Amino acid sequence: MTEPVPQTEAPPAGEELHLPGPSIVPLLNAVGISVAIIGLTTGRVLIVGGLLLFLITTAIWIRDAIRDIDELPAEHSH
Repeated sequence: MTEPVPQTEAPPAGEELHLPGPSIVPLLNAVGISVAIIGLTTGRVLIVGGLLLFLITTAIWIRDAIRDIDELPAEHSH
């Protein structure tokens, strides 16, 4: 198998950069896993609540990332 050749040309001047919009989802994701870990020493309620928050925010984060990728111009390589 051959390895992909890195792009040696600079992107055209004025090409729009794509950045994801601001979101609280990554913060809530981190809070969810943190609460679940704390729940390991304190009780099952925190484990379940933290894992639910973590799984829901992970699904939302993945959905948003897929939507962002789908909105890229067709000529953009990803």
